[in-house]
Amino acid sequence: MAARKDYYDILGVNKSATTDEIKKAFRKQARKHHPDAGGSEEKFKELNEAYEVLSDDEKRQQYDQFGQYFGGNAPPGAGASGADPFGGGQYQTVNMGDVGDLGDLFGNLFGGGFGGAAQAGAGRSARRGNDLQYEVNLSFEEALSGVSTKVDVKRAEKCSTCKGSGAKPGTSPVTCTTCGGTGHVSQGQGMFGISRACPRCGGTGKMIENPCTTCRGKGSVVRIKPVTVNVPPGSTDGGKLRFKGKGEPGAGGGPAGDLYVITHIKPHPYYTREGADVWLELPVTMAEAALGTEITIPTPTDGKVKLKVAPGTQDGTVLRIGGKGAPKLKGKGAGDLKVRVKVVVPEKLNAEQKELLTRFESSRNENVRAHIPT
Repeated sequence: MAARKDYYDILGVNKSATTDEIKKAFRKQARKHHPDAGGSEEKFKELNEAYEVLSDDEKRQQYDQFGQYFGGNAPPGAGASGADPFGGGQYQTVNMGDVGDLGDLFGNLFGGGFGGAAQAGAGRSARRGNDLQYEVNLSFEEALSGVSTKVDVKRAEKCSTCKGSGAKPGTSPVTCTTCGGTGHVSQGQGMFGISRACPRCGGTGKMIENPCTTCRGKGSVVRIKPVTVNVPPGSTDGGKLRFKGKGEPGAGGGPAGDLYVITHIKPHPYYTREGADVWLELPVTMAEAALGTEITIPTPTDGKVKLKVAPGTQDGTVLRIGGKGAPKLKGKGAGDLKVRVKVVVPEKLNAEQKELLTRFESSRNENVRAHIPT
């Protein structure tokens, strides 16, 4: 004889749980163990069974009093009829629409992403359009200033011949003979089954006997259409921009998908980016670093400025010019222009230069390696 199942333990709730707590627990467990998410079909049927009993006050009361096989029914598989303890037929199916937004939850979880979310369920033919993703290459200057550009988007659009029905003009889709127009079929063994979208009609409840010759029954055709996208100032390399409703049109009155644009920025000859900050490496001579100087340098967005290099500036020193970097994507203003000083040591010296440097070094009374024991 099969062991009694603890429905409370299956759902992970205690015996004093409210109906709302049972519903929330089922949603959490069902999302985790749904077969479309890689879960066990047996476990999912077990969750359905537990929820079917505990969500009904009368069945729950009988279960608490008499156990799993209340009502004089034999355990599943014990009798030839295979009847369930709740008065149903071979098995019962938990309808996702009966537990609030579970139908939408599973549609978004297992049918969403860039593939679009098909909403399964009786009579539901509305489907969100596919999301699309494209890449654009920008110059360093275009990324900082922003640019309006066109992207040739390849997407499915409603067939103009059949107006999106998929059926040959003058004909109409007919009721699906597999699901009887419900859009779903039940699968499983024992007392409980899992409701899935009908494989023949895709959950629409309709079949096309005379397909449109233009779209071949799909209801849509693939076209290339230029879409204007506005890239905001301060865009970064690898950044993702979302343009709502610019993806593929939805089916059956469903909303359009979104267009995602990935920005790639070409390297600049002397600037680099770090968020909103722009870096510039500035070579200076030994004399300029020692004596100090003033150098005119370019900024990425605001022409040229004069930069003072203080006497005794060391190699690697970073000088900051506030607000002269890239525009900030979030918030107002711009980042900084950060200038890293690079002291250039001459590789070749003539005799006079060597003598001058030797005399200079001899005149200095400073041990630059005093901190290192010799």
